[in-house]
Amino acid sequence: MTGPASAFEPEQTECIAPANPGGGWDFTCRQVGKTLQDLKLIPGTMQVTNLTGGGGGVAFAEVVNKRAENNDLLVAASTATATRLAQGAFPGNTMDQVRWVGSVGADYGIIAVAANSPIATLPELLDQMKADPRSIAVGGGSAVGGWDHLKVLIMAQAAGIEDVRSVKYVAFSGGGEAITQLLAGSLQAFSGDASEAKGFVDSGDIKVLAVLAPERLPGDFAEFATAREQGVDAVGANWRGFYAPGKMSDEAYDFWVDSVHKVYASDEWKSVMAQNGLAPLDLSGDEFQAFVADSISNIEKISREIGIIQ
Repeated sequence: MTGPASAFEPEQTECIAPANPGGGWDFTCRQVGKTLQDLKLIPGTMQVTNLTGGGGGVAFAEVVNKRAENNDLLVAASTATATRLAQGAFPGNTMDQVRWVGSVGADYGIIAVAANSPIATLPELLDQMKADPRSIAVGGGSAVGGWDHLKVLIMAQAAGIEDVRSVKYVAFSGGGEAITQLLAGSLQAFSGDASEAKGFVDSGDIKVLAVLAPERLPGDFAEFATAREQGVDAVGANWRGFYAPGKMSDEAYDFWVDSVHKVYASDEWKSVMAQNGLAPLDLSGDEFQAFVADSISNIEKISREIGIIQ
């Protein structure tokens, strides 16, 4: 991936985070932007623009319709992006309208409650859900039918809740906003990802009931039990990566594929992954494009099974 990349030099680099500050997309832009700068892969600092709305749809439409030829632009993406595309939630938009750059890891889902919640384990939360589904409002940083919602439904299904549509989910425009409402007492539980919850775990504001990973995460999240350990066979991995404008030049695209891959391979990024509960996922260029297409296909299938789409 070297060679052609040297034909392009970025000028004023920008990363769009399609949600408010404090969520997973914001984390992806800011941490990768900082690492690109630290490794001297870009000139100066990378501007981060929070462009919220439509579960990422506002940002997607902006890039497709107004910024399709911008060679200095990256947009943070994740399984949540694939979910919205799979469900046709970005009207008139498809994955083929942008260029998929690469992944920087996988972020496993977590279920958390406020630190002062009387609920101490995942089975306790699920027992209360079974007894009175409306008594537990679970919030997340994606729209109804989005990835944070799907994780709750996958978990409920695995726990034997037959009508998963009875589970009460409240949508917010980012994970940070959902956690704020959890702490305010408006929600009883939070569905999100390890990276976006990390700061609130460290500050002692929330407690993690379960990580939706096949086995315990390394690093700072090793102390938290998986759902599987507690008898609930639910796994929810949220890949994190970037797309770029659809009409970006091949030289610029090769530069960004190469640069994001260099970030992923760096010691600096390995440290960020360990500190934030990110698991390995190393995909670039065409390989990442195929992975996203597969991700969209799988989510469409799950969404049909649980009645999110017809």
